[in-house]
Amino acid sequence: MNIKNIINIKKELETKAGMADGIYLNNIEINPLSIKAVMINEVVPSDPLQDFYGIPDADYLKTTLPLLQNAGADVHSIEDILQMGIYITNAVKTPKTESAIDKSMIENGLPYLEAELSLFPNIKVIMLMGDVAKKAFNMITKKKTKKNAVPAVSTYKLRNSEIYYEGIRVMPSYIMTGKNILIEKSKVTMAAEDVARMLALI
Repeated sequence: MNIKNIINIKKELETKAGMADGIYLNNIEINPLSIKAVMINEVVPSDPLQDFYGIPDADYLKTTLPLLQNAGADVHSIEDILQMGIYITNAVKTPKTESAIDKSMIENGLPYLEAELSLFPNIKVIMLMGDVAKKAFNMITKKKTKKNAVPAVSTYKLRNSEIYYEGIRVMPSYIMTGKNILIEKSKVTMAAEDVARMLALI
């Protein structure tokens, strides 16, 4: 790996979007040129150790690793996922205090999410894992183009349509973390199919 291309995500985002209280950013070193796909999850967990780049058996990985494995990826850790050129982040950068995520929480994290996506010049696919990720991405694109990149219809109807934004394939799918996905088996199956399509593209 080319050492001079390595960046610290958290430091880069704080430089671009400023320091903020209560904002959780991925404090990891990676080569941004190696990233071909970004998966945007909904919201950071209340404990950063349970996030994707936290402890090896973090809650977020307990659902994410099986999802990628079901899609045909040979991954056993977050390092394996990064090695494949897949970067995972959260749309909302502050932990939620209620079950619903209000618009202000999404807006709060937007400058960071937008800066984060700009770090990766070689992205081919952006996966929006859940409605919050879809809303956040649309807020970013609307600011630039005055219109939503992703139509405001249910994910079920969007899964087979090819959506592009600035030459990048945008794939709306289902939430990839949390206890709910263990209940909704059909959504888990569909999310795995979507991830398999993403893997084929990168």
